[in-house]
Amino acid sequence: MAKHLTAWVLFLAVPFITQAQTAKYSNEFLSVGIGARSFGMANASVAHIGDVTSGYWNPAGLSHLPARYELGAMHAEYFTGIAKYDYLGGAWAVDSTQHVAASLIRFGVDNIPNTTELIDKQGNIDYDRISYFSAADYALLLSYSRKSNLPGLSYGGNVKIIHRAIGKFASSWGFGIDLGVQYRHQNWYFGGIIRDATTTFNAWSFNEEELIVETGDSTFNFAPEQQLEITLPKAILGAAHRLTLAQDFSLLVEANLDFHTDGKRHSLIRTHAVSIDPHAGAELCYNQLIYLRMGIGNFQQITDIHRRRRVTYQPNLGVGIQYKGFTIDYALTDIGDQSTALYSNIFTLKYAFDPKE
Repeated sequence: MAKHLTAWVLFLAVPFITQAQTAKYSNEFLSVGIGARSFGMANASVAHIGDVTSGYWNPAGLSHLPARYELGAMHAEYFTGIAKYDYLGGAWAVDSTQHVAASLIRFGVDNIPNTTELIDKQGNIDYDRISYFSAADYALLLSYSRKSNLPGLSYGGNVKIIHRAIGKFASSWGFGIDLGVQYRHQNWYFGGIIRDATTTFNAWSFNEEELIVETGDSTFNFAPEQQLEITLPKAILGAAHRLTLAQDFSLLVEANLDFHTDGKRHSLIRTHAVSIDPHAGAELCYNQLIYLRMGIGNFQQITDIHRRRRVTYQPNLGVGIQYKGFTIDYALTDIGDQSTALYSNIFTLKYAFDPKE
């Protein structure tokens, strides 16, 4: 027992040991989340998750796949359809103790006007010189999980390969590692993950010939000098409990705490060393067929134009249907317009096949 307790202490301490002068919100597209089920529960997922999306939320959860194989896909749109967010994943039970998964994520904005050549060197405007490009972020997550000899305890990790591209102007490649654990005892679930455990880097390259704009005697839009972007570790801890309400009805509730180590954010709990974001969700299940979900999160302290401070939050709502291995989930975020985020519709389709023996 002492050995496991020591491991947990070290696991939780890593994000606070490493801290440097780095930019906030690096690779932030990987903080959005995947899966309409998790979105409906305000992303409170690290403790109970146990399907193909575990490759993102907590790789240790792959040990609880509902079948030998599971596939998942998601589509979401942000900012009234300007940004597209897509996910495709697959998971496989290698044997009774080992599981693997692969997850591909893309967050991008397409058809962006390129006006760098709109005005020629003589100062003439020519709209035919406008072209279009995409700004997209990609991530490939390769996941592995294993059940430990201690009943109920599983652990896992991700290797992340990140590619970011801004048309012909700039691109980057990055690499990182996530580490996760889960523990289940009867109807209680506990989980934790360290994202970017060893820090994650993005090495950028810039095409100055495409970036530079010349108008008259002026030349501007030079490439940035900094070409290395570092993402500091982030820890997420969660606890969940499943209650039996009546015949065929059950309720799952989970609460999470996100610990950011990249400096003070507009979080509900914030210091110069760490910022903490709480969020929680609930899922009402009927006969493992129909699911109703709700959650609340994204608490932020903001100052309005009258210099008055207030706390905003984001309520979410979701539904799901599961039948013969097929699952369709839907989530609508920011119910009631209580936060500065815009409404988003998220759809996820999953298929589990070849039941475990």
